[in-house]
Amino acid sequence: MHIFFNIALFLVFLSGVSAQNTRDLRLEKDAPPAAGRLASETDASALSRYYALVVGISKYRNLAESQQLNYPDRDAEEIYSVLISKEGGNFRAQNVHKLIGPEATLANLRKELEVWLPSTVAEGDTVLIYFAGHGFVSQGRPFLAPYDLDPNNIPGTGYSMDRLGAVVGSQIKAKNKILLTDACHSGAITPGTDSQTFTNSLLSLNRSVFSLTASRDREQSFESPDWGGGHGIFTYYVINGLKGEADENRDARITADELAEYVHRNVRDATSGRQNPTSDRGSFDPDLQLAFVPKNRMVSGSGLAKLDMGSLAFESNLDGVEVFVDGESRGTVDRGKALKLPGLRPGIHTVKGVKMGYEPDGPREEMVYPGQETVVSFKILIVRRRPRAAVDSFEKGMEYYNKGFASNYKKAAEQFEKALSMDPTYSQAALFLGRSWQGLFEMEKAVLFFRKAVEIDPDYLEARAGLGGLLLDTGSVDESIRQFHAVLQRNPEHSTALYLLAQAFRMKDSYAESIAAARKAIQLTPRNAEAHFWLAESLRMSNSLEEARQEYLSYLKLSDFESKLGGKINYYVLGFLVGMGKKKRAAQEDIWKDLRSLAYFGLGDCYRLLRQPDLSIDYYRKSLALDDQDPQAHYGLGLALCLKAEISQSTDTLSEARSHFETMLKINSDLAQADKARKYMASIDSLLKTRRP
Repeated sequence: MHIFFNIALFLVFLSGVSAQNTRDLRLEKDAPPAAGRLASETDASALSRYYALVVGISKYRNLAESQQLNYPDRDAEEIYSVLISKEGGNFRAQNVHKLIGPEATLANLRKELEVWLPSTVAEGDTVLIYFAGHGFVSQGRPFLAPYDLDPNNIPGTGYSMDRLGAVVGSQIKAKNKILLTDACHSGAITPGTDSQTFTNSLLSLNRSVFSLTASRDREQSFESPDWGGGHGIFTYYVINGLKGEADENRDARITADELAEYVHRNVRDATSGRQNPTSDRGSFDPDLQLAFVPKNRMVSGSGLAKLDMGSLAFESNLDGVEVFVDGESRGTVDRGKALKLPGLRPGIHTVKGVKMGYEPDGPREEMVYPGQETVVSFKILIVRRRPRAAVDSFEKGMEYYNKGFASNYKKAAEQFEKALSMDPTYSQAALFLGRSWQGLFEMEKAVLFFRKAVEIDPDYLEARAGLGGLLLDTGSVDESIRQFHAVLQRNPEHSTALYLLAQAFRMKDSYAESIAAARKAIQLTPRNAEAHFWLAESLRMSNSLEEARQEYLSYLKLSDFESKLGGKINYYVLGFLVGMGKKKRAAQEDIWKDLRSLAYFGLGDCYRLLRQPDLSIDYYRKSLALDDQDPQAHYGLGLALCLKAEISQSTDTLSEARSHFETMLKINSDLAQADKARKYMASIDSLLKTRRP
């Protein structure tokens, strides 16, 4: 009997009983094709996609203080931001990987360049690689310097340009390859022969690569606080160009040729000829579109004559005033410290200074003159004063809102709406009106008022993070990532934005990025239960099962309170519930139960994959106790019961396993695992029929 049982059970498990059981976390609506797609949507294999690796290293682990840099981290973050922006590169967020500071180790560089890109990129795709940091030459060979470079062993710890050339030229099968390097910083390498060797190596990587380097041979590249609040000068103009300033013919498209011309001209002028960016087009298509900025499209005329660019220099009477140029945030300015924005196209620009709690200065028009710097002074003087009646309505609304549940949210919405009608600049009322509608699952209304709060106060980070959470809730994952990134650029320690970013990347199957964001959130707020949950999810999907198990347990411990207190979770940003196919419930208790159900499910999966069926069965059952209509939990429990039968050499649990497979199919017969469930049922039926009495 045992021999027959082993053979039959092998057939059951052959089709993947040990495979990872996943939920579909992705419900995306806002991911239009990237600029430059080459084929119809019906032929997915022929679509041209855009991928990027962004690397920035300011502080090196093993270099002397005199060799450290100031701005490459910031440069890389800004490049990342413009690449994923909707009006800009419009790269899909999961297609842009970044290595900033300590993350940019040699091992991680190799992983991204030699594993991720070659295994992901297809022949019709476009790849952009950006590097900001140090470049060194050793024994006549040039190297990019990763974070953990040992200056006493550059060949062993640097990333050689020869290797980069081989990888980009042969292993990455993209049609278009773009290399942007800001590596020859002042003090990084010895001027002269070494600089010439390094720069020439960048320009001769491969004829299929469009290479734009920060400087030519025998030159160094510079960084300064006078460019956009602090940037490498080369990178500042790359960013500016991609945002629209390089669009010479005003057709809304930023091409490779336009970017190269714009960057070269402006860096040369800004440094009085001491730094001259160099490009090698090779066989590259100079008309390749790198960014799309619709606001640049001219209504009439064929283009603009080439003019010297101008500058705006902003000053303010208060610290932390956010500067907007043509409706786009360009940084913050503090009292006594100017924010300089060179490289702007000549003509009229709209500017505005914004600080939360004050009336803005602007919008107003300022003229940018060719080759000149115009000083713009912001006077933030008028404190917003709320009508007493508006404040009373807002406070009454908060009383209802804090009680939770649908009936109270309706009453809260009425009060917040009154407050906003009495004071249209009441951003807090707009935010909580949006949250009230979200609590009632009126998502379109919720988005409207979250956006209203951000429109009133662009530096209202709580509102912007909440908007990102709501966008996540409604499936607009790419746009949510843009909102979280905007929050983190203003405040890198915003723990809510970090753990929500972890959730967003988990939904994009970008597990490494999710893990990094979740770890940062936990470092800042160790008792943030949801950060532990999303870390556990991405660790599980990365097969780090032991660590995932610990994080699920941490989440369950931190969220172990009476279900009537479920409202203590910031449920309004737990957008995964819609994306995971959960029911839309306007009750905090149900949302609390849903999240714990998912954690129990994750633990069940971990223990099953660790081949501990008893614990796995226990956690799957706990998951179903909270949500007995979850088809994935029934499927997982069926697998765990089969695993127990295999290990115990007993058929006692197979009937129950079959029952759970059958229940899974009754709930949802369209799941990806449906065919496997049917095969398991058929195998179990065959085995039980032939079993000896």
